[in-house]
Amino acid sequence: MEHVRLAPVFIMFRQLCGRLLGVLFFLIASAGWLESKHIIGGEVTYECMGPGSSSSSRLYQITMKIYRDCDPGAGGAGFDTPAYFSFYRGTEAVNSFYSSLTINEVAITKIVPDTPKCIQNIPFVCVEEGIYRFDVELPVINESYFIVYQRCCRNNSILNIYTPESIGATYSVEITAQAQSLCNDSPVFNDFPPLIICKDSPLDFDHSATDADGDQLVYRFCAPENGGGPVLTNPGYTECGGAQPIPPCPPPFDPVPYIQPTYSATNPMGGNPQVVVNPVSGLINGTPIQVGRYVVGVCVDEYRNGDKLSTVRRDFQFNVADCDPTVLVRLDGGDSLIYLDRTYYLKSCGGKDVYINNTSLDPNFISSFTWNFDLQGTPYFNDVDWSPIVSFPDTGVYVGKLVLNPGSECSDSAGVVVRIFPGVETDFSYAYDTCVAGPVQFTNLTVGEAGGLKWNWQFGVPGATSTEKSPSFLYPIPGNLVVSLEAIDTNYCRESIQKEITYLPAPATVIVRPSSFVGCLPGEITFENLSTPLDSTYQVEWTFGDGGTSSGVISPTYTYTTPGIYSVGLSITSPIGCSVSDSFSDLIRVVPSPVADFSYSPTEPTSIEPTVAFIDQSMDADRWFWQFDRFGVSNLQNPVFSFPDTGQVRVLLVVTHPEGCKDSISRVIDVSPEVRWFMPNAFSPNGDGTNDVFLGKGSLEGATNFEMTIWNRWGELVFETDNPQEAWTGRAQQTGGLSPAGVYVYLVRFKDPRGQLLEYKGYVTLIR
Repeated sequence: MEHVRLAPVFIMFRQLCGRLLGVLFFLIASAGWLESKHIIGGEVTYECMGPGSSSSSRLYQITMKIYRDCDPGAGGAGFDTPAYFSFYRGTEAVNSFYSSLTINEVAITKIVPDTPKCIQNIPFVCVEEGIYRFDVELPVINESYFIVYQRCCRNNSILNIYTPESIGATYSVEITAQAQSLCNDSPVFNDFPPLIICKDSPLDFDHSATDADGDQLVYRFCAPENGGGPVLTNPGYTECGGAQPIPPCPPPFDPVPYIQPTYSATNPMGGNPQVVVNPVSGLINGTPIQVGRYVVGVCVDEYRNGDKLSTVRRDFQFNVADCDPTVLVRLDGGDSLIYLDRTYYLKSCGGKDVYINNTSLDPNFISSFTWNFDLQGTPYFNDVDWSPIVSFPDTGVYVGKLVLNPGSECSDSAGVVVRIFPGVETDFSYAYDTCVAGPVQFTNLTVGEAGGLKWNWQFGVPGATSTEKSPSFLYPIPGNLVVSLEAIDTNYCRESIQKEITYLPAPATVIVRPSSFVGCLPGEITFENLSTPLDSTYQVEWTFGDGGTSSGVISPTYTYTTPGIYSVGLSITSPIGCSVSDSFSDLIRVVPSPVADFSYSPTEPTSIEPTVAFIDQSMDADRWFWQFDRFGVSNLQNPVFSFPDTGQVRVLLVVTHPEGCKDSISRVIDVSPEVRWFMPNAFSPNGDGTNDVFLGKGSLEGATNFEMTIWNRWGELVFETDNPQEAWTGRAQQTGGLSPAGVYVYLVRFKDPRGQLLEYKGYVTLIR
C-alpha cells in the first residue's frame, strides 16, 4: 500500500510527464500480460481516514477492485502493474486535470465460485480479484474530485452489448464537496455476485452494501461506463481510444452500448418478467431465461438527511449457464396454476378435493418429501403421496408447502397456496321458428354463487360472438351449428357448455339479383340467389320465362336467344320440407343487337385523292364511333376523312343500340401512292422562248430508277437522261448540232413508290 500526498509540484510533474511514463511502460512491458480484453468487473470506493497535514485537507484510502477472467483457455488476463490513476476536479461535465498516480502493487486472489448446491453440468469459470489500495491526501475544495482508472477490453462473448471485444471499462468514484466537508466514507459492497447462475432457476442474491457512517443507501441498476479502446499499438495505445489510456481520460464517460430494445441499463438481462434489484434491500431476484454472459451495473446512492453524498458503481458480468438441477420443486396445474416468488398458486372452482400434480425434478435424487397444509386450524401432513388429493373443508384460501429431501443439503421447497372458490354451472336453452328463417333466441340458465358473471357466446359461425347474457342471433347460413357459452365469475372461475342446433328453415324472403335487366341478343345473364339461409342441401328451382328452367343450381347462368320480355320464378325448399317461392314479373327485357356495316368512296383512294366519304349501313343503331387507324376519330354517322399518309389503314366502326348494346366492324383501306406523268407530242427549239425544249410533266413523288431515251427514225440514240427535270434541247446528246425536223421516238421508264415498273412510249415532232 502506498501513502501519497499530492503536493502542487507533484501535480505539475504528473501533468507534464504522465503520458511519457505511459509510452515508456508500453515499450518495456510484455504485450501478452498487459492485454485486458477479459475484464469482467470492478468498482472504486474510498474511506476518509481523517484530516491530512492541515485542517483544510483530508487523508483518503482509495480501494479499487478489478475482476478478470483467469480461464487458461481464454488467454489468461493479467493485472496492470503499474496501474495508472487520474485525479480530476470540477463537475462531471466541466472538469480539469488535477493529478495522476502510479500504483505498482496489486493483491491478487482467486475467487472460488459458490457452486449452487444439487446442480449438475456446471461449466468451468475462473475469476481473479485484483485489489489496488493507496492513501492520498486531498485539499478540501468546493467541488468534486473524480478518481479514474480505465482499461480495455471486455469478454468478447458478452451478449447484451455491441462489439464487447472493443468496449473497455471506466472504474471511478466521485468525492463530492459535501463528502469532503463531512469526511464521509463511501458504501462498500458486501459480497461479489455469484459467478454462475443457472438458467430457468430463481436468482436471489443479496447485493447490499455497508456504510460505515450509517447513511441511507438506495440501489438501482445503472449503465457500466466505457473507457479506453481496442488500439494495442502505438501511436494510440495510451490515448483515450487505446487499450491503456495514460493518464486515464476525464469525465463524462459514455455508457456501454446495450443492444436495445432487448437489453438496457435497467433491464440488462432481458426477459419478461425481468431480473430486478430491490432499491431498499439491494436484493437481486428474478429468473434468467437465456444462457450467456451479460454486463450488469449496480449503483448504490448514499444519502444523509436527504442530501446525496456519493454514488458507488459496480460493473460486473453475470454468467448464465444451462445447469441441470438435481432437486427442484415443480408442480403442474395447467391454467389454474400460477408460479410467483417460489410459491405455486392453485385454484379450484367448485371442487373441494384437489389433485396436485407433482412434477418435481429429479425423482432419482429425491429420497423423501413432505406436504403440509393448514386446513382452517387442522394440520395436514403427508409424506407418502407424491401427487396427493387434498380434501379441503370449504371455500377459502389454504396455505401449504412442499419440501423435497427435508433436512438434506440437497433440498428444495416451494410454497403452495390453494384457493377454493364456488363453482359455475353453465347452461342455456334456445328457441326459433324451424320453418321460417328468423333469429334464434338464447336463454342463459347459468348459476354462479360468486356473482359478477360475464359471458362469452360463440354461435358456430366465424366471427359471430356476443357478451350479452341472453342474446338473439340471425344465422346467415343453415346447418348443424355448434353453439358454446362460457361463463366467468368474479373469481375468474369459468365453465363452458356446447350444444348443437339444427337450423334448416326456408329463407324468409326470396332475393334475386339483378332486380331488372335490359340487354341485347344473345342475352347471357347470371342470376344471383341472395336468399338466406341457403346452401347446397336446399332444393332450388328456376323458371326463366321463355320455357327454360334450372334445377339444383343456387345461382345459374342462362342465355336468352329470342327478343322479348320475360318473368323469372324461383322456388326454394329446405332439407326438412319448408318451402318459399316468388316470381319477378317482366324482370328481363332482351332486344335485338345492332349490326355494324359501312361502305366508302372512292374505293381506291390515293395520295393524290386521299379524301374518303364513309357511308353508314348499320342496322338498329343510334350512336356511332369511327376510328381511322391512328389518324383520328369521329362520332358522325357519315363522316368524311382525309388520310395524311399512304398505306393500309384500318377503319373501325362501333355502333350502339338505343339500349346500350354494341356491335363493331373494321375494314382495311389501301391508300395507294399515285404517280402521274405526261409527255408533250411536239416542240420547236428555235429560241423564241416558247416550247423550246422537250420535257415531261407530272408527279413522281416516291418514284425511282428514272430513265428517258429519244431515238431518230434511223434508230440512232440522240438523247438520254436519268433526271426527270432534264429537258431535250433538240441537239444530239445536248452538245451536237441541231437535229433536223421530223418525228422522234421517246421511251420513259421508272419504278413507282411500290416498286412497279412503268413505261411511257410515244412520238414527238420536232418543228423548225
